[in-house]
Amino acid sequence: MEAETLTVTAEDKQPGSGPNASRDGAPKEPEKGTPQDAAARAKDAKPAPERKRSRNLSEDKRFKLFSGTANRPLTEEIGRHIGVPVGEAKIQRFADGEVYFQLLENVRGVDVFVVQPTCYPVDQHLVELLVMIDALKRASAARITVVVPYYGYARQDRKDRPRVAISAKLIADLLTTAGANRALFVDLHAAQIQGFFNIPVDHLFASPVLVSYFRELNLPNLTVVSPDAGGVERARFFAQKVGAPLAIVDKRRTDINISEVMNVIGDVTGKTCLIIDDIVDTAGTLVKTVDALYAAGAATVYACASHAVLSGPAIDRIANSRLEQLVVTNTVPLREAAQKLTVPPSDGPQKLPKIKVLTIAGLLGAAIESIHMETSVSTLFS
Repeated sequence: MEAETLTVTAEDKQPGSGPNASRDGAPKEPEKGTPQDAAARAKDAKPAPERKRSRNLSEDKRFKLFSGTANRPLTEEIGRHIGVPVGEAKIQRFADGEVYFQLLENVRGVDVFVVQPTCYPVDQHLVELLVMIDALKRASAARITVVVPYYGYARQDRKDRPRVAISAKLIADLLTTAGANRALFVDLHAAQIQGFFNIPVDHLFASPVLVSYFRELNLPNLTVVSPDAGGVERARFFAQKVGAPLAIVDKRRTDINISEVMNVIGDVTGKTCLIIDDIVDTAGTLVKTVDALYAAGAATVYACASHAVLSGPAIDRIANSRLEQLVVTNTVPLREAAQKLTVPPSDGPQKLPKIKVLTIAGLLGAAIESIHMETSVSTLFS
């Protein structure tokens, strides 16, 4: 049996960043309303300040936080926000890939939260989550809340063709059958997926973090763009928060992961366009939307999404596109190749890194606290 043992010690070290300075060392104030001004603000733009905790969870013996292997850094960051270490556990895999999970501490009568996005490889991380839930249930945990920042199979939420599965419902049944008592998600592909569960579901949105970043960026002549009709509600909410008009791109999907952009609905001539989406997978839709907006007269195009899945040719497509910047959250870890795009280029006219990652650890930490303390999470939506 080949083993990979989870390390669970929380780290206090956090990445930092400093403002840019001019060549002589003095701060340089760019002219407002210019691309250089936007680039300068982007480097200093930050998500909304974290809310203060109402109680020290580190002293609560009836609360524990555990992590799978899908996104350990996010779980550890959540632990630092709420002041608790990640619970001790061990995950091993047999030679054929079969998962083995063992709790290394007592959880009897404890309110347990398990953080595990079902990202690539989706099936492996999903089965790992199910095994973890089963182990916690058999260890007599009082309540098991699954924290799934990215819900795999969410795009298969209806029968849009003959003889296809509704996999989003199947995964909901699996999580409930395994023993989950409650679920916490971030930006489900379709909000109605909540109805597939027979347990309480809290559905958070990454928009407060993203909105705060673009408010500080203060892009000139901003227009928010939905890349398809299905994302209009999400884009409309974002547009209201930043006080910008809305445009829609008419997209016709011809097959899985293949789409054809037809035309732009709305005036984008001379505007700074911000594409709002929930998932960037192969980035085919994204780059075609960027091209369509430039063809319609857009001055600059930015994009933001909650989940940077970035499968297949996505990274090359983004790197070679005319997109100014893609802003994502850390619901799923970036692939190694994508991490190279988070570093600002050393030469050329591009001033911003192609990909900017914002953390949602504070948002998830506040939600976990509210669930454990039985208080409202509605304030996290604003």
